[in-house]
Amino acid sequence: MTGKVEEALSYEQARDELIEVVRRLEAGGTSLEESLALWERGEELAKVCRRWLEGARARLDAALAEEEAHEAEEAADAEGPGKAGE
Repeated sequence: MTGKVEEALSYEQARDELIEVVRRLEAGGTSLEESLALWERGEELAKVCRRWLEGARARLDAALAEEEAHEAEEAADAEGPGKAGE
């Protein structure tokens, strides 16, 4: 599968396909060539999932940092002028 098609996969689509790849590998009964192709596909799908999860983590980290900055700003405002420098 090309990179552009992989990028079009949602996390859930990539995860579900990865589960199916693992199931087929664990079941056995495939030729060496097919097993290698499944393994390679599984690696590609795992990378897609990892990118989605890393992106989600970055979004969460950014949201938490924004919230912390907002709370720090509110705390500084609550201290009032002149108290922040003391």
